[in-house]
Amino acid sequence: MPQKVTPRFVEPMRLLRRSCDAIRTNGAGYTGSMTGSPSLFEPDLPEGFRYRDNVITNAEERALLDAIAHVAFADFEMRGVVARRRVAFFGQSYDRAPTAPLPAFLLPLRAALAEWAGVDADAFAMALINEYRPGSPIGWHRDAPQYDIVAGVSLLSACRMKFRPYRPPASTAADSRRRSATHEIVLLPRSAYLMTRESRHAFEHHIPPVAALRYSVTFRTLR
Repeated sequence: MPQKVTPRFVEPMRLLRRSCDAIRTNGAGYTGSMTGSPSLFEPDLPEGFRYRDNVITNAEERALLDAIAHVAFADFEMRGVVARRRVAFFGQSYDRAPTAPLPAFLLPLRAALAEWAGVDADAFAMALINEYRPGSPIGWHRDAPQYDIVAGVSLLSACRMKFRPYRPPASTAADSRRRSATHEIVLLPRSAYLMTRESRHAFEHHIPPVAALRYSVTFRTLR
């Protein structure tokens, strides 16, 4: 279903500056590596979901946040409701409307995630930056069908991601019983995930309201 966005340029926010100042740096430059360590005890997650901590350094996170502070974000409207999060699309958008090309500061991150996913960097045809202000959630959903692999990096603060088996809208409308999450993981700052196969197509996911300002950068391949 088409979504409507309302562009609005965002100057560097006082909250973002304060949060960035709190990040310790440990060098400069982007390493372009996905050699972060997996958790000691792997969580129970849908098949095809992969996760790694510390895939970028504090300095790399700071550089991304500094660049994101100058991004033009937009309100995101879906099914007539304006979401609390704000978005910036690059490349191939959800409704295939023209959008800006991927900015240069995202290209090394895209290349590193593509190497981890085992695809060419250009296969990630779409990039999305989400801004989650405190209290912002993202509701239960499965990504648009024209996309396949989803790769994401979390910035600035942690969040929880929950999963449950996907059910078509028609079957959901016929059964009004409350449905609970079947899987859950905490996405830490500077971590990355890949959502493929069952986790991408057989499950839907949801992020409850975040406690602190958070950004995510996600890339998607076309089917």
